[in-house]
Amino acid sequence: MENDIFKALADPSRRTLLDLLHASDGRTLNDLCAPLDMSRFGVMKHLNILEEAGLITTRKAGREKLHYLNAVPIRQIYERWVSKYAEPWVIGLTSLQNELERETNMENKPRNVNRIAIKAKPEQVWQALTDPSQTSKFWFNCAIRSTWEIESPFELWNGAEKKAEGIILDLDPPSKLVMSWRFTSFPGTENDTPSRITWEIGSHPELHGVTLVTVVHDEFEQAASTAKILENGLPIVLSGMKTLLETGQTLASD
Repeated sequence: MENDIFKALADPSRRTLLDLLHASDGRTLNDLCAPLDMSRFGVMKHLNILEEAGLITTRKAGREKLHYLNAVPIRQIYERWVSKYAEPWVIGLTSLQNELERETNMENKPRNVNRIAIKAKPEQVWQALTDPSQTSKFWFNCAIRSTWEIESPFELWNGAEKKAEGIILDLDPPSKLVMSWRFTSFPGTENDTPSRITWEIGSHPELHGVTLVTVVHDEFEQAASTAKILENGLPIVLSGMKTLLETGQTLASD
């Protein structure tokens, strides 16, 4: 998979497409064709390579096909090839992406989409997501506690204080979990309204024993600070979940 990612990133046109999606996510093929001096077929070919490498994801919105940057593989490449060699201050450079505001002229469409493939069963992924003893190993040392029923509350707890809270809006174990989300102790999020996180969990259509986990964060038009925190945080959470389920270790382990 790493070879596919490096191959996809080697082409300057594909890097330009990723830059375009980073600047404004959830774009149609027509949107992405406009800034590039190439045919519609050429852009489609590059997008297919990026999707096969897992660097972008696509979702249907009516008759349109929307393209989203998937930060998880890039984060994993960083952790594998950069972070262990870099000085600690380099990590701070990744926060620059928080300064980019994502704008859209389309209503009611997903905003931030992350996807990862995990060598585990959907039931194992669901257990990791809902069992506080497992969640605390990949969610920044915080456990999600809830009775896991529709309309029941949940909280993200680090042992000393509540970091986030919300309501279970929908759930269909082990396939889907929808929750409202509001940070309770992060500076700058005090006036944010609750946003929404949707977890979609399903068997990989081609790889036996592999589960695809897709996380969609949306409805954050009035929660810009929350969106920025989760834009950086969710890829790390997904990478940590993958590491835990596949190796039994945490990202912080030696």
